[in-house]
Amino acid sequence: MTTTPPPTASPSVTHVLEVSLYVADLDRAQHFYQHLFGFAPYLRDERMCALGVPGRQVLLLFRRGASTQPSRTPFGEIPPHDGHGTLHLCFAITEAELPAWSDRLAAFAIAVESRLRWPAGGTSLYFRDPDGHSLELATPGLWPNYRA
Repeated sequence: MTTTPPPTASPSVTHVLEVSLYVADLDRAQHFYQHLFGFAPYLRDERMCALGVPGRQVLLLFRRGASTQPSRTPFGEIPPHDGHGTLHLCFAITEAELPAWSDRLAAFAIAVESRLRWPAGGTSLYFRDPDGHSLELATPGLWPNYRA
């Protein structure tokens, strides 16, 4: 008979490092995220683009269907992955920058789909990227771990 060891405390995780979106047109998506948000390009090839998000995070944009096979690199193999449908991604902003973001979205002719004021005080702006993904800009007060 096999016994299960008693649970122990998990090693810590410091933050989410990468998040991926799957897009139809890689050039269009890269242009959108670089120009609207000012994200710096880190890496680009025919299947993906990595953009630096402030706070030690990376947004990975993958051309839909381009990563369904393992990716061989000089330092190892990246397992296959892909995604379909419209996804959701939220970026943190300060309360003070909320009006500037509203103005910026208007200047880029991006419609705000919804604006919510959360019970704990945070505000969210929802809009779409060119692939229809739901994007959110949220001020502190949305989650218990995201307070002013």
